[in-house]
Amino acid sequence: MNYMLANMLLAILPMTRWFGLKRRILRALGIVIADGASVCGHVRFYGAGQVTIGQDTWVGPATEFHTASGADITIGDRCDIAPGVAFVTGSHDMGDAHRRAGRDIAASIAIGAGTWIGARAMILGGARIETGSMIAAGSLVLAKSWPANTLLMGTPARAVRQLDGGQ
Repeated sequence: MNYMLANMLLAILPMTRWFGLKRRILRALGIVIADGASVCGHVRFYGAGQVTIGQDTWVGPATEFHTASGADITIGDRCDIAPGVAFVTGSHDMGDAHRRAGRDIAASIAIGAGTWIGARAMILGGARIETGSMIAAGSLVLAKSWPANTLLMGTPARAVRQLDGGQ
């Protein structure tokens, strides 16, 4: 995957136009992106893992995908990702006083179909958000499996309400 080239091209292409061209470029550079997905400008990809973006998903400007080897990010179909959202698969175990950032660790992130993620939310490695959920702006979602149709809010995020699961 040539994320550096993808980042350069997304920085110069129009912010909310030419989505078909962006899909073709991103596919050619190793990102799995379904038909109808729209990736806005200034989206950034980093790391060694795979990013998969589902059909008819909107990825807002300045979203960041940070992957690690063996720790992928999968976004389902019909998701809406607001500007400035960060997906971060890697972290560290806590080290000793000599160096608090200990051994590298990483875990995949999975976002279920139909999920809406508010502006500047951060999703950490190991988070699995089931279908039809909503993450409030500015929330920090920790490594956990979250049930379908749940409103997550806060830092750290907590389930504050069950949403209607109807069509």
